[in-house]
Amino acid sequence: MKQQQDITRDRELLLGLARSDDKSLETIYSENFPAVLRMILQYNGSEEDAKDVFQEAVIVLYEKVCEGSFTLTSRLKTFLYSVCRHIWLKKVQQTYGLYALHPEMEEVIPADDTLDEHAARDEQFRIMEGAMGNIGEPCKTILEDYYLHKKSMQEIADKFGYTNAENAKNQKYKCLMRLKKLFFDKYNTSL
Repeated sequence: MKQQQDITRDRELLLGLARSDDKSLETIYSENFPAVLRMILQYNGSEEDAKDVFQEAVIVLYEKVCEGSFTLTSRLKTFLYSVCRHIWLKKVQQTYGLYALHPEMEEVIPADDTLDEHAARDEQFRIMEGAMGNIGEPCKTILEDYYLHKKSMQEIADKFGYTNAENAKNQKYKCLMRLKKLFFDKYNTSL
């Protein structure tokens, strides 16, 4: 039922796009561009590449909608992601002189699966950010210093006044277990 509502909403957005409604275009952009950006960054592109590819895909979509023969049979997000992936593959092939991919190779990873994986990963990152925000000090700083800033255990021990690196390591382990508990408590309730 929800998927049918989503497709109905997507079709309304397309009608707005055909009427050159700015609100529909903004909604299409805000809801779909982040997934395309992640995909292109993942495949060594830049944010500018992602903007160019997405713009091309929206133009393709606009032209199809204005022709009047286009019928949306999947989610708009799936359609745009597939078009963007196809455009990006073509650009990479042209830029680097790669041999053309066989059509079956382009379909190795269905766009629906990729979108679902990205959505799941985004949700996990969101939950982890929340857990890090709730872990408190000094745990937050210890974990950030070690994992993000690549500080040694001795540097962390000196910073926090631990007697040696081993004590700092024990504290980091306790913080990690606390973070894990916060993460999985929230993760399991969001499923």
